[in-house]
Amino acid sequence: MSYMEVSGCPAVYPDHTLVGDPIGVRNMLAEIERAGRNRLPVLLLGETGTGKGIIARRIHAVRGTGPFVTIDCSALVGELMESELFGHVKGSFTGAVSGKIGLIEMADGGTAFLDEIGELPLELQAKLLRVIQEKEFRPVGSTQIRRSDFRVIAATLRDLAADVAEKKFRSDLYFRLKGLTIRLKPLRERREDIPVLVNHFLRRYGNNHSITAEVMDALVAYDWPGNVREVELCVQHMIALSPEPLIHTAALTSMVLNDIRQKRAAYAVRSTAAGAETVQREFLPATQTPGSTGSAVFGSEVIPMPELERRAIIHALEHTKGDRTMAAHLLQIGRTTLYRKIRDYGLD
Repeated sequence: MSYMEVSGCPAVYPDHTLVGDPIGVRNMLAEIERAGRNRLPVLLLGETGTGKGIIARRIHAVRGTGPFVTIDCSALVGELMESELFGHVKGSFTGAVSGKIGLIEMADGGTAFLDEIGELPLELQAKLLRVIQEKEFRPVGSTQIRRSDFRVIAATLRDLAADVAEKKFRSDLYFRLKGLTIRLKPLRERREDIPVLVNHFLRRYGNNHSITAEVMDALVAYDWPGNVREVELCVQHMIALSPEPLIHTAALTSMVLNDIRQKRAAYAVRSTAAGAETVQREFLPATQTPGSTGSAVFGSEVIPMPELERRAIIHALEHTKGDRTMAAHLLQIGRTTLYRKIRDYGLD
């Protein structure tokens, strides 16, 4: 039994291309090859959009034998979920006008990809465990045992170990599935891959499109809860909204724009507080301390957010002795944005 967290885990796409840090790509290819050469169960752990399904297909493709059958465990709900897995015979329940082959039988000789295995209801977990162990199952309404021999690859975004501890997932099934465990890192843990991904999608969907440095800074700073899939949709969105080849911040998605606003507001508050302390310490008379009453720069009044932002910019420019590039870096905003705000606030 082994565990691997792929360093710099690359992004994967429907055409099975791996894109990302070169070391991460090599590590992932080696792990895919290692997993594909044996029949140990594989458990893929990762958030939505990290490419678990594509990695599963690539592992299956190493040998390339038999069918690859995806079983979406989150979709197995209601009275027909056992029929979906194991099939049924004619007349086994109302509406069963003919027999049906289940997904388990369809995977015979190939790979069963159990997507979102953590969502499988407890009542089906015991039956799935028996199939994995004994390679035998019984269709709904049938008295005959059938066999299906397949490779198991499971994937989930859930913490299955925690679910086992809370009795939400069977421990015996969990330990049966984790023969080889691979964790796919989310994008927020490998930000160095974001520019590579953005440029990859610009080449794929754009028409000689490029982005400004300010846009790239915003994309790298964003946490990407939807991971690679969200990056792809974001690039498509920017291209669709850009009448010219050079893409500006106005074309960013609302999620990224809201993230920029929140971070700037938070930074402005922190920077203003730090600036107030510096101004009071350096310019107030020795008899007047930051906590004393008098004509302190900030006092106790509530300051509107635009004024906080204006003072943060002033403080940054004073700190850098007028170096606007360095000031923009300290404020974590683009140079163009800083120039515009200097003009808007009359700070020229």
